[in-house]
Amino acid sequence: MTGSRLSFEEMWERIMACDDRYDGLFFTAVKTTRIYCRPSCRSRKPKKENVDFYLVISEAEAAGYRPCKRCQPQVEHSPWNGFVLLARAFIVEHYRENLLLKDIAEHVKLSVHYLDRLFKQETGETPRLYLEKVRVDRAAHLLRWSEKSNLEICYEAGFHTPSNFYKAFRRHHDCSPGEYRNQGAPIMREDIRRKALKRSAAAENAEYVGQMVVSEIGY
Repeated sequence: MTGSRLSFEEMWERIMACDDRYDGLFFTAVKTTRIYCRPSCRSRKPKKENVDFYLVISEAEAAGYRPCKRCQPQVEHSPWNGFVLLARAFIVEHYRENLLLKDIAEHVKLSVHYLDRLFKQETGETPRLYLEKVRVDRAAHLLRWSEKSNLEICYEAGFHTPSNFYKAFRRHHDCSPGEYRNQGAPIMREDIRRKALKRSAAAENAEYVGQMVVSEIGY
């Protein structure tokens, strides 16, 4: 699946959390049952290796998947959902930028005031809060799965100052970014450690080979 800023791991995290903020932005297809669902579906979670993701329903159905009877991903629950979905997709695609409400409103062709009211009516939160949540989700993913510093993650996730990053992160996770990273599952920390060791070993091997070549040619 291509065309989304969300990686496979990030989408997997969203379906494990049954996060309805991402409904309509992608669909989960289960290879063993040939069913596709919303990210928020409460059905039993499949094994990771049996999952694929699609950006639009037509792609999932063209691949032979049918809609889940429980979450009914093919059903629009509101006539305004199209505007909200466009706004959410735009936010997910541009969260790293200095995104303003007027930018989102221009994209969906609504007034700023009307978009703000409609978005809150349909989702229970403002576009600004949704943007903050998307940035925090990205930061949380990087804290668990990368070796980047907190400052690097702050800017990569779209925050413009460390203070805003720390305040927003604590607001959504009730802990600091550092505390969240330390709470990471052991398997995640071990995966990062092994990758670091592999990179170190590869670098040492390359250096050794380079020294051997220099030695053989007499420099």
